Amino acid sequence: MAQIKIGLAPTRRSIFSAPAAVEYANLTRQRLKDLKIDYVDIDDISDDTLLHDDEDCKLIAEKFKREKIDGLFVPHTNFGTEYEVARLAKELNVPVLLWGPRDERPDENGIRLRDSQCGLFATGKVLRRFKVPFTYLTNCNLEDSEFERGIRNFLAVCNVVKAFRHTRILQIGPRPFDFLSTMCNEGELLEKYNIQLSPIPLNELTVAMNNADEDKVNEVISYCKDKFCIQVKEEELRNVAKLKVAMRDLATKYGCNAIAIQCWNALQSEIGIMPCAANSLLNEEGLPVVCETDIHGAITAIMVEAAGMDEARSFFADWTVRHPDNDNGELLQHCGPWPISCASCKPTIGYPLAFDYPGAVEAEAKHGEMTLCRFDGDNGEYSLLLGNAKGIEGPYTKGTYVWVEVKNWKRLEAKIVEGPYIHHCVGIHKDVVPVLYEACKYLNIKVDLYDDNEEEVKAYIRGE
Repeated sequence: MAQIKIGLAPTRRSIFSAPAAVEYANLTRQRLKDLKIDYVDIDDISDDTLLHDDEDCKLIAEKFKREKIDGLFVPHTNFGTEYEVARLAKELNVPVLLWGPRDERPDENGIRLRDSQCGLFATGKVLRRFKVPFTYLTNCNLEDSEFERGIRNFLAVCNVVKAFRHTRILQIGPRPFDFLSTMCNEGELLEKYNIQLSPIPLNELTVAMNNADEDKVNEVISYCKDKFCIQVKEEELRNVAKLKVAMRDLATKYGCNAIAIQCWNALQSEIGIMPCAANSLLNEEGLPVVCETDIHGAITAIMVEAAGMDEARSFFADWTVRHPDNDNGELLQHCGPWPISCASCKPTIGYPLAFDYPGAVEAEAKHGEMTLCRFDGDNGEYSLLLGNAKGIEGPYTKGTYVWVEVKNWKRLEAKIVEGPYIHHCVGIHKDVVPVLYEACKYLNIKVDLYDDNEEEVKAYIRGE
Protein backbone atom coordinates (compact mmCIF):
# COMPACT_ATOMS: atom_id res chain seq x y z
CA MET A 1 0.00 0.00 0.00
CA ALA A 2 1.19 3.51 -0.79
CA GLN A 3 2.61 5.55 2.07
CA ILE A 4 1.43 9.15 2.11
CA LYS A 5 2.67 11.76 4.58
CA ILE A 6 0.60 14.86 5.31
CA GLY A 7 1.53 18.07 7.06
CA LEU A 8 -0.84 18.90 9.93
CA ALA A 9 -1.32 22.63 10.56
CA PRO A 10 -4.30 23.32 12.84
CA THR A 11 -5.17 27.00 12.77
CA ARG A 12 -6.83 29.53 15.10
CA ARG A 13 -7.64 33.24 15.29
CA SER A 14 -6.85 35.32 18.36
CA ILE A 15 -10.30 36.76 19.09
CA PHE A 16 -11.79 33.30 19.64
CA SER A 17 -11.02 30.87 22.46
CA ALA A 18 -7.40 29.72 22.25
CA PRO A 19 -7.89 26.92 24.86
CA ALA A 20 -10.82 25.54 22.87
CA ALA A 21 -8.75 25.64 19.68
CA VAL A 22 -5.86 23.79 21.33
CA GLU A 23 -8.28 21.22 22.74
CA TYR A 24 -9.76 20.46 19.33
CA ALA A 25 -6.34 20.41 17.69
CA ASN A 26 -5.21 17.75 20.14
CA LEU A 27 -8.39 15.77 19.61
CA THR A 28 -7.70 15.88 15.87
CA ARG A 29 -4.14 14.68 16.42
CA GLN A 30 -5.41 11.75 18.43
CA ARG A 31 -8.01 10.87 15.80
CA LEU A 32 -5.32 10.80 13.10
CA LYS A 33 -3.20 8.53 15.29
CA ASP A 34 -6.19 6.22 15.80
CA LEU A 35 -6.62 6.07 12.03
CA LYS A 36 -2.87 5.38 11.64
CA ILE A 37 -2.36 8.44 9.43
CA ASP A 38 1.28 9.44 8.92
CA TYR A 39 1.52 13.16 9.66
CA VAL A 40 4.12 15.82 10.40
CA ASP A 41 3.16 18.15 13.24
CA ILE A 42 3.97 21.79 14.03
CA ASP A 43 4.02 21.35 17.82
CA ASP A 44 7.78 21.95 17.89
CA ILE A 45 7.43 25.32 16.15
CA SER A 46 4.32 27.06 17.45
CA ASP A 47 4.10 27.62 21.23
CA ASP A 48 0.44 26.69 21.27
CA THR A 49 0.86 24.09 18.43
CA LEU A 50 -1.37 26.14 16.11
CA LEU A 51 -0.88 28.13 12.90
CA HIS A 52 -1.62 31.85 13.26
CA ASP A 53 1.75 33.65 13.33
CA ASP A 54 3.65 34.80 10.25
CA GLU A 55 7.11 33.89 11.52
CA ASP A 56 5.87 30.46 12.55
CA CYS A 57 4.34 30.05 9.10
CA LYS A 58 7.74 30.44 7.46
CA LEU A 59 9.31 27.86 9.76
CA ILE A 60 6.40 25.47 9.22
CA ALA A 61 6.82 25.74 5.45
CA GLU A 62 10.54 24.96 5.78
CA LYS A 63 9.84 21.94 7.97
CA PHE A 64 7.11 20.56 5.70
CA LYS A 65 9.39 20.93 2.67
CA ARG A 66 12.22 19.21 4.50
CA GLU A 67 9.90 16.37 5.50
CA LYS A 68 8.62 16.14 1.90
CA ILE A 69 4.95 16.06 2.80
CA ASP A 70 2.52 14.91 0.11
CA GLY A 71 -0.47 16.95 1.27
CA LEU A 72 -1.48 19.68 3.73
CA PHE A 73 -4.31 19.22 6.26
CA VAL A 74 -5.57 22.42 7.89
CA PRO A 75 -8.16 21.81 10.63
CA HIS A 76 -9.86 25.05 11.66
CA THR A 77 -10.02 24.43 15.39
CA ASN A 78 -11.52 27.86 15.80
CA PHE A 79 -12.17 30.51 13.12
CA GLY A 80 -8.56 30.25 11.91
CA THR A 81 -6.18 32.72 10.30
CA GLU A 82 -7.11 32.48 6.64
CA TYR A 83 -4.19 34.44 5.20
CA GLU A 84 -1.61 32.27 7.02
CA VAL A 85 -3.34 29.17 5.64
CA ALA A 86 -3.20 30.60 2.12
CA ARG A 87 0.43 31.68 2.42
CA LEU A 88 1.47 28.26 3.67
CA ALA A 89 -0.53 26.40 1.01
CA LYS A 90 0.82 28.61 -1.79
CA GLU A 91 4.39 27.99 -0.68
CA LEU A 92 4.03 24.21 -0.50
CA ASN A 93 2.15 23.47 -3.78
CA VAL A 94 0.63 20.21 -2.55
CA PRO A 95 -3.02 19.16 -2.24
CA VAL A 96 -4.81 20.97 0.59
CA LEU A 97 -7.61 19.62 2.79
CA LEU A 98 -9.87 22.10 4.63
CA TRP A 99 -12.00 20.89 7.50
CA GLY A 100 -13.30 22.10 10.82
CA PRO A 101 -15.10 20.32 13.65
CA ARG A 102 -18.73 21.23 14.22
CA ASP A 103 -19.17 24.03 16.71
CA GLU A 104 -20.65 23.29 20.11
CA ARG A 105 -23.90 24.80 21.37
CA PRO A 106 -23.58 28.44 22.55
CA ASP A 107 -23.51 28.64 26.35
CA GLU A 108 -26.28 30.05 28.51
CA ASN A 109 -24.91 33.56 27.99
CA GLY A 110 -24.91 33.17 24.19
CA ILE A 111 -21.12 32.90 24.02
CA ARG A 112 -19.60 30.91 21.14
CA LEU A 113 -16.05 29.62 21.57
CA ARG A 114 -14.80 28.79 18.09
CA ASP A 115 -16.91 29.66 14.99
CA SER A 116 -14.94 27.07 13.00
CA GLN A 117 -17.48 26.85 10.21
CA CYS A 118 -17.43 30.61 9.63
CA GLY A 119 -13.64 30.53 9.35
CA LEU A 120 -13.82 27.85 6.66
CA PHE A 121 -15.91 30.19 4.52
CA ALA A 122 -13.27 32.90 4.86
CA THR A 123 -10.34 30.59 4.12
CA GLY A 124 -12.01 29.15 1.02
CA LYS A 125 -12.37 32.67 -0.39
CA VAL A 126 -8.75 33.60 0.34
CA LEU A 127 -7.39 30.37 -1.18
CA ARG A 128 -9.28 31.15 -4.36
CA ARG A 129 -7.69 34.62 -4.41
CA PHE A 130 -4.28 32.98 -4.03
CA LYS A 131 -5.22 30.58 -6.87
CA VAL A 132 -4.62 27.59 -4.60
CA PRO A 133 -6.84 24.57 -5.35
CA PHE A 134 -8.15 22.78 -2.29
CA THR A 135 -10.35 19.89 -1.19
CA TYR A 136 -13.19 20.56 1.22
CA LEU A 137 -14.41 18.02 3.77
CA THR A 138 -17.76 18.96 5.25
CA ASN A 139 -17.98 20.51 8.72
CA CYS A 140 -18.46 17.37 10.83
CA ASN A 141 -17.42 15.69 14.07
CA LEU A 142 -14.19 13.72 14.38
CA GLU A 143 -16.13 10.51 15.11
CA ASP A 144 -18.41 10.85 12.09
CA SER A 145 -17.92 8.33 9.29
CA GLU A 146 -17.51 11.10 6.73
CA PHE A 147 -14.40 12.34 8.53
CA GLU A 148 -12.53 9.04 8.13
CA ARG A 149 -13.80 8.62 4.57
CA GLY A 150 -12.75 12.16 3.70
CA ILE A 151 -9.27 11.74 5.16
CA ARG A 152 -8.66 8.46 3.33
CA ASN A 153 -10.04 9.89 0.08
CA PHE A 154 -7.65 12.84 0.45
CA LEU A 155 -4.67 10.52 1.00
CA ALA A 156 -5.51 8.78 -2.27
CA VAL A 157 -5.78 12.16 -4.04
CA CYS A 158 -2.32 13.04 -2.71
CA ASN A 159 -1.02 9.72 -4.00
CA VAL A 160 -2.32 10.42 -7.53
CA VAL A 161 -0.81 13.92 -7.56
CA LYS A 162 2.51 12.62 -6.24
CA ALA A 163 2.71 9.81 -8.81
CA PHE A 164 1.61 12.02 -11.71
CA ARG A 165 4.10 14.78 -10.90
CA HIS A 166 6.96 12.29 -10.75
CA THR A 167 6.15 10.35 -13.90
CA ARG A 168 8.86 9.12 -16.23
CA ILE A 169 7.88 6.53 -18.83
CA LEU A 170 10.21 4.02 -20.45
CA GLN A 171 9.32 4.07 -24.15
CA ILE A 172 10.56 0.87 -25.79
CA GLY A 173 10.62 1.47 -29.54
CA PRO A 174 8.60 3.96 -31.61
CA ARG A 175 4.86 3.60 -31.94
CA PRO A 176 3.75 1.04 -34.54
CA PHE A 177 3.55 2.60 -38.02
CA ASP A 178 -0.18 1.92 -38.33
CA PHE A 179 -1.04 3.55 -34.99
CA LEU A 180 -1.28 7.28 -35.60
CA SER A 181 -3.87 7.22 -32.80
CA THR A 182 -1.18 6.61 -30.15
CA MET A 183 1.05 9.51 -31.17
CA CYS A 184 1.79 11.98 -28.39
CA ASN A 185 3.41 15.37 -27.96
CA GLU A 186 6.48 14.65 -25.82
CA GLY A 187 7.48 18.29 -25.47
CA GLU A 188 3.99 19.37 -24.46
CA LEU A 189 3.72 16.64 -21.81
CA LEU A 190 6.97 17.90 -20.30
CA GLU A 191 6.00 21.57 -20.50
CA LYS A 192 2.47 21.15 -19.12
CA TYR A 193 2.87 18.30 -16.65
CA ASN A 194 6.60 17.59 -16.10
CA ILE A 195 6.02 14.10 -17.57
CA GLN A 196 9.26 12.76 -19.02
CA LEU A 197 9.88 9.99 -21.56
CA SER A 198 12.93 7.76 -21.67
CA PRO A 199 12.93 6.40 -25.25
CA ILE A 200 15.16 3.47 -26.12
CA PRO A 201 15.53 1.48 -29.40
CA LEU A 202 14.48 -2.15 -29.62
CA ASN A 203 18.04 -3.41 -29.86
CA GLU A 204 18.76 -1.99 -26.39
CA LEU A 205 15.98 -4.23 -25.13
CA THR A 206 17.48 -7.30 -26.82
CA VAL A 207 20.89 -6.52 -25.31
CA ALA A 208 19.27 -6.28 -21.88
CA MET A 209 17.55 -9.63 -22.46
CA ASN A 210 20.85 -11.27 -23.37
CA ASN A 211 22.38 -9.83 -20.19
CA ALA A 212 19.47 -10.76 -17.91
CA ASP A 213 20.51 -12.32 -14.62
CA GLU A 214 20.08 -16.10 -14.93
CA ASP A 215 18.86 -16.56 -11.37
CA LYS A 216 16.17 -13.93 -11.85
CA VAL A 217 15.14 -15.54 -15.14
CA ASN A 218 14.80 -18.94 -13.47
CA GLU A 219 12.71 -17.41 -10.69
CA VAL A 220 10.32 -15.97 -13.26
CA ILE A 221 10.07 -19.32 -15.06
CA SER A 222 9.20 -21.08 -11.80
CA TYR A 223 6.63 -18.42 -10.99
CA CYS A 224 5.02 -18.80 -14.43
CA LYS A 225 4.81 -22.57 -14.13
CA ASP A 226 3.09 -22.14 -10.77
CA LYS A 227 0.66 -19.38 -11.71
CA PHE A 228 -0.11 -20.06 -15.41
CA CYS A 229 -1.09 -22.94 -17.64
CA ILE A 230 1.87 -23.14 -20.03
CA GLN A 231 1.18 -23.88 -23.70
CA VAL A 232 4.48 -22.65 -25.14
CA LYS A 233 7.85 -24.34 -25.52
CA GLU A 234 10.45 -24.19 -22.77
CA GLU A 235 12.74 -21.90 -24.73
CA GLU A 236 9.83 -19.59 -25.55
CA LEU A 237 8.95 -19.40 -21.86
CA ARG A 238 12.59 -18.58 -21.10
CA ASN A 239 12.37 -15.70 -23.57
CA VAL A 240 9.26 -14.43 -21.76
CA ALA A 241 11.18 -14.52 -18.48
CA LYS A 242 14.23 -12.80 -19.98
CA LEU A 243 12.01 -10.08 -21.42
CA LYS A 244 10.36 -9.50 -18.06
CA VAL A 245 13.69 -9.22 -16.24
CA ALA A 246 15.13 -6.96 -18.96
CA MET A 247 12.19 -4.53 -18.88
CA ARG A 248 12.36 -4.31 -15.10
CA ASP A 249 16.11 -3.66 -15.26
CA LEU A 250 15.68 -0.95 -17.91
CA ALA A 251 12.90 0.76 -15.96
CA THR A 252 15.17 0.84 -12.92
CA LYS A 253 18.13 2.07 -14.96
CA TYR A 254 16.17 5.02 -16.39
CA GLY A 255 14.17 5.76 -13.22
CA CYS A 256 10.77 5.03 -14.78
CA ASN A 257 7.47 4.26 -13.07
CA ALA A 258 5.73 2.88 -16.19
CA ILE A 259 6.55 1.35 -19.57
CA ALA A 260 5.04 1.76 -23.05
CA ILE A 261 6.27 -0.92 -25.45
CA GLN A 262 5.89 -1.14 -29.22
CA CYS A 263 4.76 -4.80 -28.89
CA TRP A 264 4.20 -5.37 -32.62
CA ASN A 265 5.39 -6.11 -35.18
CA ALA A 266 9.14 -5.37 -35.34
CA LEU A 267 9.49 -6.65 -31.78
CA GLN A 268 8.51 -10.19 -32.74
CA SER A 269 11.24 -10.47 -35.38
CA GLU A 270 13.75 -9.22 -32.78
CA ILE A 271 12.90 -11.58 -29.89
CA GLY A 272 10.59 -14.23 -31.36
CA ILE A 273 7.73 -13.79 -28.86
CA MET A 274 4.84 -11.54 -28.01
CA PRO A 275 5.56 -9.36 -24.95
CA CYS A 276 2.10 -9.84 -23.42
CA ALA A 277 3.04 -12.38 -20.73
CA ALA A 278 6.06 -10.34 -19.66
CA ASN A 279 3.82 -7.27 -19.53
CA SER A 280 1.34 -9.20 -17.40
CA LEU A 281 4.06 -10.18 -14.94
CA LEU A 282 5.27 -6.60 -14.53
CA ASN A 283 1.72 -5.28 -14.24
CA GLU A 284 1.14 -7.75 -11.42
CA GLU A 285 4.17 -6.31 -9.62
CA GLY A 286 2.74 -2.80 -9.84
CA LEU A 287 4.91 -1.54 -12.70
CA PRO A 288 2.34 -0.56 -15.36
CA VAL A 289 3.17 -1.72 -18.89
CA VAL A 290 0.96 -0.72 -21.82
CA CYS A 291 0.91 -1.80 -25.45
CA GLU A 292 1.44 -0.13 -28.82
CA THR A 293 3.69 2.57 -27.33
CA ASP A 294 0.62 4.29 -25.89
CA ILE A 295 2.18 6.98 -23.70
CA HIS A 296 -1.19 8.43 -22.71
CA GLY A 297 -2.28 4.91 -21.74
CA ALA A 298 0.75 4.58 -19.45
CA ILE A 299 -0.10 7.89 -17.80
CA THR A 300 -3.65 6.65 -17.25
CA ALA A 301 -2.39 3.45 -15.61
CA ILE A 302 -0.16 5.42 -13.24
CA MET A 303 -3.09 7.59 -12.18
CA VAL A 304 -5.46 4.66 -11.69
CA GLU A 305 -3.07 2.58 -9.60
CA ALA A 306 -2.22 5.58 -7.42
CA ALA A 307 -5.93 6.33 -6.94
CA GLY A 308 -6.35 2.78 -5.66
CA MET A 309 -3.49 3.37 -3.19
CA ASP A 310 -1.63 0.54 -4.97
CA GLU A 311 -3.96 -1.99 -3.36
CA ALA A 312 -5.33 -3.30 -6.68
CA ARG A 313 -3.78 -3.78 -10.09
CA SER A 314 -5.03 -2.06 -13.22
CA PHE A 315 -5.57 -3.57 -16.69
CA PHE A 316 -4.99 -1.99 -20.11
CA ALA A 317 -7.72 -2.74 -22.63
CA ASP A 318 -9.29 -2.02 -26.00
CA TRP A 319 -12.90 -0.92 -26.26
CA THR A 320 -13.65 -3.63 -28.80
CA VAL A 321 -17.23 -4.64 -29.76
CA ARG A 322 -20.70 -4.14 -28.37
CA HIS A 323 -22.34 -6.94 -26.41
CA PRO A 324 -24.53 -9.07 -28.69
CA ASP A 325 -27.46 -9.01 -26.24
CA ASN A 326 -26.97 -6.03 -23.90
CA ASP A 327 -27.26 -2.56 -25.45
CA ASN A 328 -25.15 -1.07 -22.65
CA GLY A 329 -22.57 -3.85 -22.76
CA GLU A 330 -19.08 -3.72 -24.31
CA LEU A 331 -16.11 -6.05 -24.66
CA LEU A 332 -12.83 -4.97 -23.04
CA GLN A 333 -10.02 -7.08 -24.47
CA HIS A 334 -6.32 -7.22 -25.27
CA CYS A 335 -3.80 -9.86 -26.34
CA GLY A 336 -2.80 -10.64 -22.79
CA PRO A 337 -1.07 -7.92 -20.71
CA TRP A 338 -3.51 -8.07 -17.79
CA PRO A 339 -2.15 -8.91 -14.33
CA ILE A 340 -2.92 -12.30 -12.82
CA SER A 341 -4.86 -10.83 -9.90
CA CYS A 342 -7.50 -9.55 -12.35
CA ALA A 343 -8.22 -13.04 -13.69
CA SER A 344 -11.25 -15.10 -12.74
CA CYS A 345 -9.41 -18.34 -13.51
CA LYS A 346 -5.85 -19.63 -13.93
CA PRO A 347 -4.45 -17.80 -16.98
CA THR A 348 -2.77 -19.51 -19.92
CA ILE A 349 0.41 -18.45 -21.70
CA GLY A 350 -0.10 -19.36 -25.35
CA TYR A 351 -0.77 -17.76 -28.72
CA PRO A 352 -2.79 -14.60 -29.45
CA LEU A 353 -5.68 -14.20 -31.84
CA ALA A 354 -3.97 -12.08 -34.51
CA PHE A 355 -0.30 -13.16 -34.44
CA ASP A 356 1.66 -16.37 -34.96
CA TYR A 357 4.16 -15.71 -32.16
CA PRO A 358 3.87 -17.20 -28.65
CA GLY A 359 3.76 -15.28 -25.38
CA ALA A 360 0.19 -14.00 -25.08
CA VAL A 361 -1.99 -14.57 -22.02
CA GLU A 362 -5.56 -15.82 -22.05
CA ALA A 363 -8.08 -15.43 -19.20
CA GLU A 364 -11.41 -13.82 -18.47
CA ALA A 365 -11.16 -11.09 -15.85
CA LYS A 366 -13.20 -11.06 -12.68
CA HIS A 367 -16.58 -9.38 -12.79
CA GLY A 368 -17.70 -6.91 -10.14
CA GLU A 369 -17.55 -3.13 -9.87
CA MET A 370 -14.87 -1.29 -11.84
CA THR A 371 -13.60 2.14 -12.76
CA LEU A 372 -12.70 2.75 -16.42
CA CYS A 373 -10.79 5.79 -17.57
CA ARG A 374 -8.55 7.32 -20.23
CA PHE A 375 -6.16 10.29 -20.04
CA ASP A 376 -5.74 11.79 -23.48
CA GLY A 377 -5.42 15.00 -25.41
CA ASP A 378 -4.89 16.73 -28.70
CA ASN A 379 -4.55 20.31 -29.91
CA GLY A 380 -3.08 21.29 -26.54
CA GLU A 381 -6.09 20.25 -24.45
CA TYR A 382 -6.06 17.24 -22.09
CA SER A 383 -8.85 15.51 -20.21
CA LEU A 384 -9.64 12.35 -18.27
CA LEU A 385 -12.57 10.23 -19.44
CA LEU A 386 -13.86 8.62 -16.29
CA GLY A 387 -16.71 6.49 -14.98
CA ASN A 388 -17.96 3.22 -13.53
CA ALA A 389 -18.81 -0.17 -15.01
CA LYS A 390 -19.61 -3.69 -13.84
CA GLY A 391 -18.55 -7.03 -15.23
CA ILE A 392 -21.25 -9.14 -16.88
CA GLU A 393 -21.63 -12.47 -18.65
CA GLY A 394 -20.78 -12.62 -22.34
CA PRO A 395 -19.38 -14.87 -25.06
CA TYR A 396 -15.90 -16.36 -24.81
CA THR A 397 -13.17 -14.60 -26.75
CA LYS A 398 -9.40 -14.90 -27.06
CA GLY A 399 -6.89 -12.98 -24.98
CA THR A 400 -7.49 -11.28 -21.66
CA TYR A 401 -11.04 -9.99 -21.68
CA VAL A 402 -14.15 -9.01 -19.75
CA TRP A 403 -17.61 -7.90 -20.85
CA VAL A 404 -18.79 -4.82 -18.98
CA GLU A 405 -22.02 -2.87 -18.63
CA VAL A 406 -22.16 0.91 -18.25
CA LYS A 407 -25.07 3.22 -17.51
CA ASN A 408 -25.37 4.60 -21.05
CA TRP A 409 -23.13 3.05 -23.70
CA LYS A 410 -24.26 5.33 -26.53
CA ARG A 411 -23.20 8.40 -24.57
CA LEU A 412 -19.84 6.83 -23.75
CA GLU A 413 -19.30 5.65 -27.32
CA ALA A 414 -19.86 9.17 -28.64
CA LYS A 415 -17.33 10.58 -26.17
CA ILE A 416 -14.69 8.07 -27.30
CA VAL A 417 -15.28 8.73 -30.99
CA GLU A 418 -15.51 12.51 -30.68
CA GLY A 419 -12.38 12.56 -28.57
CA PRO A 420 -9.82 13.36 -27.61
CA TYR A 421 -9.83 9.64 -26.75
CA ILE A 422 -8.96 6.48 -28.66
CA HIS A 423 -9.87 2.80 -28.42
CA HIS A 424 -7.66 2.22 -25.34
CA CYS A 425 -8.67 2.53 -21.69
CA VAL A 426 -7.49 1.41 -18.26
CA GLY A 427 -9.66 -0.41 -15.75
CA ILE A 428 -9.40 -1.32 -12.09
CA HIS A 429 -11.64 -3.42 -9.84
CA LYS A 430 -12.30 -0.54 -7.48
CA ASP A 431 -14.36 2.66 -7.44
CA VAL A 432 -11.76 5.41 -7.69
CA VAL A 433 -13.90 7.91 -9.59
CA PRO A 434 -14.13 10.44 -6.70
CA VAL A 435 -10.37 10.25 -6.09
CA LEU A 436 -9.45 10.83 -9.73
CA TYR A 437 -12.08 13.55 -10.08
CA GLU A 438 -10.58 15.48 -7.17
CA ALA A 439 -6.96 14.81 -8.16
CA CYS A 440 -7.53 16.41 -11.57
CA LYS A 441 -8.22 19.69 -9.75
CA TYR A 442 -4.54 19.79 -8.76
CA LEU A 443 -3.18 18.59 -12.10
CA ASN A 444 -4.88 21.00 -14.51
CA ILE A 445 -6.73 18.17 -16.26
CA LYS A 446 -10.34 18.49 -17.37
CA VAL A 447 -12.61 15.76 -15.98
CA ASP A 448 -15.02 14.10 -18.44
CA LEU A 449 -17.52 11.97 -16.49
CA TYR A 450 -19.20 9.60 -18.93
CA ASP A 451 -21.91 8.73 -16.37
CA ASP A 452 -22.97 12.40 -16.26
CA ASN A 453 -23.00 12.29 -12.43
CA GLU A 454 -20.79 15.17 -11.37
CA GLU A 455 -23.04 16.31 -8.52
CA GLU A 456 -23.08 12.79 -7.04
CA VAL A 457 -19.28 12.61 -7.17
CA LYS A 458 -18.88 16.04 -5.58
CA ALA A 459 -21.34 15.09 -2.84
CA TYR A 460 -19.32 11.99 -2.02
CA ILE A 461 -16.09 14.00 -1.78
CA ARG A 462 -17.51 16.58 0.58
CA GLY A 463 -18.92 13.87 2.82
CA GLU A 464 -22.60 13.43 2.01
